[in-house]
Amino acid sequence: MTNQVNSPAGQRPGTDAPRSGGTDGADGAEGDAKTELGGGKEVRRLDRVIIRFAGDSGDGMQLTGDRFTSETASFGNDLSTLPNFPAEIRAPAGTLPGVSSFQLHFADHDILTPGDAPNVLVAMNPAALKANIADVPRGAEIIVNTDEFTKRAMAKVGYPVSPLEDGSLDNYNVHQVPLTTLTVEALKDFDVGRKDAGRSKNMFALGLLSWMYNRPTEQTEHFLRTKFAKKPQVAQANIAAFRAGWNFGETTEDFAVSYEVAPAKTAFPPGTYRNISGNLALSYGLVAASQQADLPLFLGSYPITPASDVLHELSRHKNFGVRTFQAEDEIAGIGAALGAAFGGALGVTTTSGPGVALKSETIGLAVSLELPLLVVDIQRGGPSTGLPTKTEQADLLQAMYGRNGEAPVPIVAAATPADCFDAALEAARIALTYRTPVFLLSDGYLANGSEPWRIPEVDDLPDLRVHFAKEPNHKLDDGTEAFWPYKRDPQTLARPWAVPGTPGLEHRVGGIEKQDGTGNISYDPANHDLMVRTRQAKVDGVDVPDVEVDDPRGAANVLVLGWGSTYGPITAAVRRLRRDGQQIAQAHLRHLNPMPGNLGAVLRSYDKVVIPEMNLGQLATLVRAKYLVDAHSYTQVNGMPFKAEQLATALKEATND
Repeated sequence: MTNQVNSPAGQRPGTDAPRSGGTDGADGAEGDAKTELGGGKEVRRLDRVIIRFAGDSGDGMQLTGDRFTSETASFGNDLSTLPNFPAEIRAPAGTLPGVSSFQLHFADHDILTPGDAPNVLVAMNPAALKANIADVPRGAEIIVNTDEFTKRAMAKVGYPVSPLEDGSLDNYNVHQVPLTTLTVEALKDFDVGRKDAGRSKNMFALGLLSWMYNRPTEQTEHFLRTKFAKKPQVAQANIAAFRAGWNFGETTEDFAVSYEVAPAKTAFPPGTYRNISGNLALSYGLVAASQQADLPLFLGSYPITPASDVLHELSRHKNFGVRTFQAEDEIAGIGAALGAAFGGALGVTTTSGPGVALKSETIGLAVSLELPLLVVDIQRGGPSTGLPTKTEQADLLQAMYGRNGEAPVPIVAAATPADCFDAALEAARIALTYRTPVFLLSDGYLANGSEPWRIPEVDDLPDLRVHFAKEPNHKLDDGTEAFWPYKRDPQTLARPWAVPGTPGLEHRVGGIEKQDGTGNISYDPANHDLMVRTRQAKVDGVDVPDVEVDDPRGAANVLVLGWGSTYGPITAAVRRLRRDGQQIAQAHLRHLNPMPGNLGAVLRSYDKVVIPEMNLGQLATLVRAKYLVDAHSYTQVNGMPFKAEQLATALKEATND
């Protein structure tokens, strides 16, 4: 999505102002509504709405949600999204495992999560209704496509009687709409068959929801014309279905109310904003890092969910000196990236947890060679193939220790989709400054989710330029000059980076231990001990900022410590508790290795430390071991992000203990 608006949308960590304040004391809760009359129908003003589109993976729910999000971004709302889809390319139609959904939370103020429970559910078939109804609060709006509620379709998901007739939905505001029939009728003058016409029902639903929430429509129509530029008849049919959905909402008596959610008004810095997903932000961050370093960017990658979009995006930016290599396997991908780093490029490899396992030997080689390399791990549910399209934070210990020998690697974690841009710049800074591979951790929730992002000014980006070795750096006893590839900078302990082919700077590379200074092969025990300790000292000495604690009154006894994508749910939960009068502090880690220098003192200044994680307590394990603090874990491994209310309840119990 490339919509850009000058709008005071919210910010994320890593930009000029953190999003820890704001008016959103209960992220995901229903907002107050004011009622007016407009256009012959009632118009209600809300401060926030959560919408979930759900249907078969072939129903276009991700596209529908994406377009509604784009409309919302161009309107100037703050927003957060949660795509959720099966791992199969075409999952079994009409089944519960085959349901695909897209949730969007948008508001007139700063928000942090996609919301806990949808105010509106659009269910394209019985499977979509059954898979999602448990999340829908009573009194919410449910729009169902009645054309799909056949006996066969209902039996497939275990409905002996239609839920539209048995009274089970009496506590909801249900709109029964024959979406397929209405779409086919709207396209009767087009030269398309009934089956093909029915495929546009998602555009009809999008038009209806766009009317219902007063979304701008011009960009969706432009998108459809562009997407189907070579098939103008298909473009016009989709536009006609989209307009028919809008007109249906405008004219039918079943929808007597439409809603308005004003653009975000909170005092965020002015600027040009756009909606951006985590993978897109990460891609842009890598391109920006290569430009700021004045180095070509090389990506060696093997396609894997949910990291493939980074490969797809970077392949579009050859004009910025980006070269992408889709390798035959994970090992070849990182091998090529490390070779590019040896040749003087910013080497990057992208993957998920299973790929990290395959890349581990080459990561160890990069540690030994002491070359800058970015290893981007977009985490997903595991182990093995696990849950390819679901999120998890379970690769932290793998990133920390998943190599043979003592092979320390710095670790940086992104906190929000937009923050992936800044996290990529920070990972590149560390890799280039300290000549080391660096792990950049994202996850499926961040990768596929989206939010507003303030486009930075180029002048505000960090200077990442490096100085390659150009001449010999050591004088031998006989007075001649030589190049020692492991003669280190006394401040950073980084070794010089010499581009192959530089006259007089020829040197060896390889995985066998090197002699300190000369880089010759060495089996000397004392030298090995020195090199192991030096590589560890280099990582331990990486310059990272102190962790900042959000404790407004300084009276809290409980600290909530998070990392990665738990930032949004934790912050939303903390807001709820503070609104209710609870005293609770919050801190969030971007740097996981090394950890901030003041972290130990911060942890020891609170009576209780609670660490929510989407794993079984990996950061808590590290904190307990390093700081001897009895950190309490609150964990979840169901493939979904935390809900704010769920965390608020757990943290309230912790504060009351």
